[in-house]
Amino acid sequence: MNTPKTNLPEQINALLPQTQCTRCGYQGCEPYANALANNEVGINQCPPGGNTTIQALATLLNKEIKPLNTKFGEYQPPSVAIIIEQECIGCTKCLIACPVDAIIGVSKMMHTVITEECTGCELCLPPCPVDCIVIETTEKKYNPILARQRHQEKQQRLMVLQQEQRERTHKKKVALMAMMKAKKSHFV
Repeated sequence: MNTPKTNLPEQINALLPQTQCTRCGYQGCEPYANALANNEVGINQCPPGGNTTIQALATLLNKEIKPLNTKFGEYQPPSVAIIIEQECIGCTKCLIACPVDAIIGVSKMMHTVITEECTGCELCLPPCPVDCIVIETTEKKYNPILARQRHQEKQQRLMVLQQEQRERTHKKKVALMAMMKAKKSHFV
């Protein structure tokens, strides 16, 4: 089966589980899909997708089915993060780490996971300074289309925030240079 290259990355991305877990070695499902479309990586690097995703990718890309490469992790059933609320200190580090904005809360207040939107990526675990997050298997599966959309929206929001930060930094530099120039001319 020959697949037109024009929308191949989108077709591949639609087959991925959209956990955005980075276990494949890429910063989300879309970059992994792009690498697959460019034939740069194997079809067996997605632990959350497991054999189902490997088989779907093999069919789409006309490739041999390979077992999951355990270098990238083992397959695990669907899971969600749960915050042990009594232990949460409200540091917001889990909010920042969550690629699909499934954690809500404010600084110095308890946080909680929107379990219906959590992909079980586990990216919230490492930054938690008090280890108040646990991962539990679940029968409920998140909506991958919604997860993809939420990830894209977060990425867009982060780009806007980074641009705004660059602009603020530039304005501060310009103001500081003007102030230094004014002081220098004042003493001359």
